[in-house]
Amino acid sequence: MSFKEYTQFDGVGLADLIKKGEISPLEVLEEAITRTERVNPKINAVITKMYDEAKRSIEQGLPEGPFKGVPIMLKDILQLYKGVRYTLGSKLFKDYVPDIDSEYVKRLKNVGFVIMGKTNVPEFGLMGVTEPEYFGPTRNPWNLEHTPGGSSGGSAAAVAAGLVPLATGNDGGGSIRIPSSCCGLFGLKPSRGRTPNGPTEGEVWMGLVVQHVITRTVRDSALALDVTQGAEAGSPYEIKEPNYSYFEAIQTPPRRLKIAFSVDMPLGGKLHPACKKAVLKTAEILEDLGHVVEEAKPALNFEELAQSYIVAMFGEVNFFLKRAEKLLNRRVKRGDVEDTTWLIARIGEAVPIWKASWAKFVWDSAARIMGEFHKKYDLYMTPTMSYPPAKIGELTPSAFEKKVVSLIESLKAEKLSLVIKNFEKLAYRQLSRMPFTQLANQTGQPAMSVPLFMTKDTNLPIGVHFLAKFGDEVTLLKLAAQLEKAKPWFDRMPQI
Repeated sequence: MSFKEYTQFDGVGLADLIKKGEISPLEVLEEAITRTERVNPKINAVITKMYDEAKRSIEQGLPEGPFKGVPIMLKDILQLYKGVRYTLGSKLFKDYVPDIDSEYVKRLKNVGFVIMGKTNVPEFGLMGVTEPEYFGPTRNPWNLEHTPGGSSGGSAAAVAAGLVPLATGNDGGGSIRIPSSCCGLFGLKPSRGRTPNGPTEGEVWMGLVVQHVITRTVRDSALALDVTQGAEAGSPYEIKEPNYSYFEAIQTPPRRLKIAFSVDMPLGGKLHPACKKAVLKTAEILEDLGHVVEEAKPALNFEELAQSYIVAMFGEVNFFLKRAEKLLNRRVKRGDVEDTTWLIARIGEAVPIWKASWAKFVWDSAARIMGEFHKKYDLYMTPTMSYPPAKIGELTPSAFEKKVVSLIESLKAEKLSLVIKNFEKLAYRQLSRMPFTQLANQTGQPAMSVPLFMTKDTNLPIGVHFLAKFGDEVTLLKLAAQLEKAKPWFDRMPQI
């Protein structure tokens, strides 16, 4: 198998070759390692190589699962692998090694995946770009001057560059869908509670975060959901598993759907013409496929939703650094983390405790509104992002902003409330480039980014976003498979 042949197969395809005896798991792994060693220096997607662990898992005998022998990489947040460092993109955790596997990783191992590395992330997954100070930026394989998105940017870059056919991610505000859009991949965020977060976590970020994968094909995503879904002991949510296989369900097209779409910017500002065009063109494709498409949007207070998301970020980062002190058995100092992370944590001390309850109330109210909206519409379609992938460094704090961060850090906690609104402007700058994805995390609904278009001038991918009612991943996956057949994207790969 050569470089070119290896990238001609998705995970399901490689597993089929292995099952037929046409190639061995070790041969596939060696090809994945060779390609990673050749390409990763250009994109900085992989920060921890696990080649020895991968070979050992093959030598010890892989389970007879549907992904037996398929190489995969882990996002280095919330996915623990016993005996391998777990960094969360931060120098604070550069030497931390967990002594357990997370439940999600156990399920990957149990179906035969060969885990061969960990991928780059922004510090603690806080940014929509992957540019941690400790590990350096990950670059988009389509254009090395641009970001692959975040926070699962390393995973998306690894898949887009053909290092592995799929990689894991997690999504607390768009962290699977944003990098999928940036890198021309398929990214599904399952419903809240569909996949496990344990055993060390229950609700992550007040229920915003869910685990899944980033893939080149819809069928890889569907089968991965089949084998990883389901509650674990002590799960805060337990969604009844469907009495069908997602993988089998996508073999038939969806029924005639009623789909609402909007190209309005939730937080104001301008929508890039390429992102707007992608939605309008997709609407035409959907109509050609027999679906009913109407311009409509839910009656939500997007400003309030954005504010509640930022409030949650303040509190969660503050709490996480307190957890880190217990985990590492030492005090966390300013120099242990990036300036922006430190500031967010400090502001978290000044945010009134009732704000967390307010944020949950806002999210629950939005879920009720979306529930009513989905009585009329099966899906809600928007751009995934308001702009194509940003250039490296474009969305990170400027030198002036870092100075402001430094000055604010010297204030006492009770004075920080005076500058929260100024800091919110920095957060809004990020959200204005990716304002569509957080809603699904706040309401708990499943959502996906589908890689249907490319920009003409910069040859960068453009994703289209779909939101379904709670628990209805199957409609998303069936429609994605139908779109994949109508406008194929698998053979579209960057030359790197």
